[in-house]
Amino acid sequence: MIDTEWDIRTSGPADAANTVLLLPGSLATAVFYEDLMAEPALAGVRLVAATLPGQGGTPVIGDLSVESYATLAGQLAASLGADAIVGHSTGANVAIEMAATGTFTGPLVLLAPSLSRRDESLVPRILDKLGLVLGPLPFALLRAIMGPALASSFRPSHRAALLAAFRRNSPSLMRTHLHAYLSHLDRHGSVAPRLCASGVPARIFYGAKDDVTITPDERRTLEACGVTIQTLPDTHHFIANERPTEVATALLEALKGN
Repeated sequence: MIDTEWDIRTSGPADAANTVLLLPGSLATAVFYEDLMAEPALAGVRLVAATLPGQGGTPVIGDLSVESYATLAGQLAASLGADAIVGHSTGANVAIEMAATGTFTGPLVLLAPSLSRRDESLVPRILDKLGLVLGPLPFALLRAIMGPALASSFRPSHRAALLAAFRRNSPSLMRTHLHAYLSHLDRHGSVAPRLCASGVPARIFYGAKDDVTITPDERRTLEACGVTIQTLPDTHHFIANERPTEVATALLEALKGN
């Protein structure tokens, strides 16, 4: 049974052998997973995309922190009987926190996670500092310009719906969430060791043209504990939209334990 407080999109048979929870990133909604959900290889898998509460204009539940999201998503995953999680950006960080706290123990497919503040794109880091002085104003400006800046990452058939979701974000909530998210990374320095210590199988994808990166030390830490890391050429931040076939293949392999 799906908690009706969540903004949800589903695909695949209700009685499928496997259920996967899909967590979008900051400012995004469940609609951002439609490209992945349309992949023919996943037709037999039950996919449940769930917007992180408060993102994309959805109602707020909890305090917008990674920890709060991990608790809520863990409850949702349990209610769904989820076998795996795909997380993008902040959604990937939520999945890592779920694994680190034992809330979820199945395989993870992580798309463009920032494992530390220094891995994050420069723009959010600057906005966080500006927000402490100027309040929500910088975030209102970001909301106004981000649509055109990101349009090339999305397929024409989905572009209007995805950019509309961005525009529904509240600047004040954007400010609160970003600060909580970066504070979470600061508390741990890097969440790479937490992912390793969880023992949860994980695959991580980065886009070669994305501003989000991974440090050499983090890569060595993760590869030493069996985490697979792959950088996709000619790919930006929205990996599930730009390279859904590769993500689908990785997800099916994760479900099979390969």
